[in-house]
Amino acid sequence: MDAKDLLKKVRKIEIKTRGLSQNIFAGEYHSAFKGRGMTFSEVREYQYGDDIRDIDWNVTARHNRPYVKVFEEERELTVMLLVDVSGSRLFGAVGQEKREMIAEIAATLAFSAIQNNDKIGVIFFSDKIEKFIPPKKGRKHILFIIRELIDFTPESKGTDISMALRYFTDALKKRCTTFLISDFIDNNDYYKALSIASNKHDVFGIQVYDKRDSSLPDVGLMRVSDLETGADRWVDTSSKKVRDEYGRWWYGRQQAMSDTLKRCRVNFCSVPTDEDYVVALMGLFKRR
Repeated sequence: MDAKDLLKKVRKIEIKTRGLSQNIFAGEYHSAFKGRGMTFSEVREYQYGDDIRDIDWNVTARHNRPYVKVFEEERELTVMLLVDVSGSRLFGAVGQEKREMIAEIAATLAFSAIQNNDKIGVIFFSDKIEKFIPPKKGRKHILFIIRELIDFTPESKGTDISMALRYFTDALKKRCTTFLISDFIDNNDYYKALSIASNKHDVFGIQVYDKRDSSLPDVGLMRVSDLETGADRWVDTSSKKVRDEYGRWWYGRQQAMSDTLKRCRVNFCSVPTDEDYVVALMGLFKRR
């Protein structure tokens, strides 16, 4: 993509996503992510509804009943976007390509963050860390992030969510509000890494998928390619048995993803590429 076309795309996404963040998400974002203060204030007895992560175990052991640490609220958050740039994001059969929707969602969250006076950073990952953009403020920083979302070319095509989460947990010491944006097509087990990350940070999952990821069309013999491994195979989509087996495989993958995120106390939403992501994000914010 040449510089002129890139600037046009950046400007187009900026206009759309900045408008969304100003007119639709502003109140919901601020209400959901007001900040979890990290400045210690006092210790008090545990009350129903307190976050168990705030329990002071030393004081609890001395008094033989639970006590929690109380923190002063921080007005400024650090927001991190963990963006999947693996080969499968290039797929787009129904609606736009996954990478286009991922870029729009990430840009909307970025503009919402700076309007709330928060810092925003990004980690691009495949089966390796492709790029780390440290958290900063300002429109210039946001536009740089959008340019990278549109035009970044990863070195690898695979997916390893666990590796990305481990890197994120090691790299960011201060508690962050974190959005993991991916199609979650990953054969690796990321439960342990996600559990550790969600104990240290506020993590949210956003799945972007194509409806052709979830079901095969009845179009006869079809050649399919794995965008991450490059493997090809022929599939007889006229066979109801084949289509049903694929549907069960997708349902099982989705169920495993959902179970993992729920066990790690991670709120999430799933957005197909042919539908408006606004409703899904609004619902995610309100469940905060």
